[in-house]
Amino acid sequence: VQLQASGGGLVQAGGSLRLSCAASGPIFGTYSMGWFRQLPGKEREFVAAVRWSGSPTYYADSVKGRFTIPRDNGKKTVYLQMNSLKPEDTAVYYCATGRPIITTMQSADHYSYWGQGTQVTVSS
Repeated sequence: VQLQASGGGLVQAGGSLRLSCAASGPIFGTYSMGWFRQLPGKEREFVAAVRWSGSPTYYADSVKGRFTIPRDNGKKTVYLQMNSLKPEDTAVYYCATGRPIITTMQSADHYSYWGQGTQVTVSS
């Protein structure tokens, strides 16, 4: 399985970005998808995740109400729609896929495959 993340960039605070993560391989439709982010010298932080069926979805408290994680199994793509961006959202964003159980959806250790990361920078 390979994941290709795209859509990062520079945006002003209050703006929006949509990240995309395209998957190749036959397992996409049965795996959960997640987005994580990381700052230099810090651990990877959970952002959002979605089960293989498209629901339920899971969000970090810091992004609830601002981010959504739609997925399109027909296109083998998961998105991270980011609205009302804040400077503290600045990070490298990674998509991941795997079969975490409900209680481990927020754990990076339970995702088997990772994309290459895309930089998101939010200016104040």
